[in-house]
Formats: sequence, C-alpha cells, structure tokens
Amino acid sequence: MFWLIVAALAVIVAAVYITAYICYRMAFLAQPGQVSEFPEGEIYEPFYPAMAQWAKETKALPQERVSIKSFDGLTLQGIFYEFAPGAPIELMFHGYRGSAQRDLSGGVQRCFKLGRSCLLVDQRGSGESEGKVITFGIYEHKDCLAWVDFLVKKFGPEVTIILTGVSMGAATVLMAAGHPLPENVLGVLADCSYSSPKEIIQKVIGDMGLPKKLSYPFVKLGAKVYGGFDLEEYSPMEAMETCTVPVIFFHGEEDQYVPCRMSRRLHRACRAPKKIVTIPKAGHGLCYPVGGEYYLQALRDFFGPKASYGEE
Repeated sequence: MFWLIVAALAVIVAAVYITAYICYRMAFLAQPGQVSEFPEGEIYEPFYPAMAQWAKETKALPQERVSIKSFDGLTLQGIFYEFAPGAPIELMFHGYRGSAQRDLSGGVQRCFKLGRSCLLVDQRGSGESEGKVITFGIYEHKDCLAWVDFLVKKFGPEVTIILTGVSMGAATVLMAAGHPLPENVLGVLADCSYSSPKEIIQKVIGDMGLPKKLSYPFVKLGAKVYGGFDLEEYSPMEAMETCTVPVIFFHGEEDQYVPCRMSRRLHRACRAPKKIVTIPKAGHGLCYPVGGEYYLQALRDFFGPKASYGEE
C-alpha cells in the first residue's frame, strides 16, 4: 500500500510539472522566427496597406543599428532613426511575440510628425535580440532601464527621452517608470497596457474557456521552474504607485485582447501627472491608426513643445 501511495504521488507530481511545462511553452517560450508580416486578426486587415507602407518607408530611412548587454548577459538590438540632431528621442517597445520593425514602423512616422527621433527596440527573445523567454515585463522593464542609460551615454546629458510602448511594451515602460529615472526622461506613453502579468494571463485563460483559478497556478509554476522568473514579482499597477514622471495612457475602446478598463485602473493608480485618452472603435494596438491627428494632438498637448524639435 505504501508503494502504491508513493507511485500515485509521483504520477501526480509528474503530471503537475508536465502541465506546467506545456504552459511555459505556450506562454513564455520565445518564437522569434515565427513573427508574421502583419498582426493577425480581422481587426488589423483594413490597416494592412497602411502598415505595409509604413514598413516600406521606415526601411528606406537612414538608420543606425545599436546594441546593449542586458543585466543577464543577452545582446539586445535596436534601430535608431534620427529626425534631427538634438531632437527628443522616443524609446519604443513592441508587444508580445512581435518585433520592432513590424509593430513600430508606424511609430517612426508618428515620431517624425512630432519632431522626434526614435529608437526601436527588439525585446528579449524577439526580432534580432537574444533570449528564449518572454517575461511579460518582469525582465523587460530592466532592459528598458538599460536602454535609457545607453541613450544618455550615447547622446550626452542634455538628451531628452520619452518611454513608449504598445501592449506588453506599454507594460514594460510603465514598470520601468516605477523606478528612479534620470531627469532626461520627460515621461511615458503607454498604449493599451495590461494592469499586471497575472491579470492579463488570467484573462487569456478565461478567453480559452478554461477555469482561471485552476489553470493559472500551472502557468505561474511554469514561469518559475522553466522560465526562471516570478510572474508576480512586479506589475504596472505597483509601478504606478511610485512613478514620478508624467504618463499618458492610450487605449482602444473596442480592445478585445487587453480590456480598456485596465488602462483606466492604471490611470487611477498613477501618482504622477497623467492623462488617459480612449479611442472609440479602436481595437488592440490600433489607437494611432484609428485616432490619427487626434492621437497626435493629445501627445502635443500633454508633453508640450519641449518634446518636439525646434519648438519653444
């Protein structure tokens, strides 16, 4: 009987860890070679021509490839596009399992319209950057801080920086903003961020028709055992309690992936100067394509002339 109990327990433990490994592969294992040309989904299809044009124009612009080492030894890659020497720089981060050139080409065009240069970053495990694990901002926000240091060293103490991100990239920059930042950082642009890694993963679990309370512990265990990180170590919500730089939140009111209510919660929690702009009829990551000039004017009004080259 004793050995039957031991065998049964061993089977249960094995099943738990196998399930956790499957969850790890599904949620956190990077797939840099499998990024599609465009974001997938019907909501994006009407914008494919504009996205293709943005990508074509961006690739034709003068650019400088740059890289840094992360705190854990990964080589992270970025592409710098200069609007003009001395122009403010947007440090831009893409979303989950995306890439800088696919997700942020429209951001280059937007930055140039606002008189800003930009540095597009391939997040760890994405694009040209090294890494095998996506951590939903837990490690990525530390990479953001390292990129800020890089920009200050490269362009000098007078450089001005805006931290910008879309989806997981927005969570990344918000979490970075919870740490002390140099005075060079004017503020944060967070477009369709989730409130915490835990909450967005539970939301996705629910969308899959699975029980959240039963399934989430396996996902958390997979992150810890196979990914080497704690999914609940930090969150954008926690970061907003200690943030000291201005933050503008954007979110599409028709976002079915990351609910608009998450940005509203983040906005309420933010202790720094803040503004929230919700865009009617915009799905996930589509605030700028849908909002257009309204989006641009909201940025001009929030950051003021100091965030645009040549304006007083």
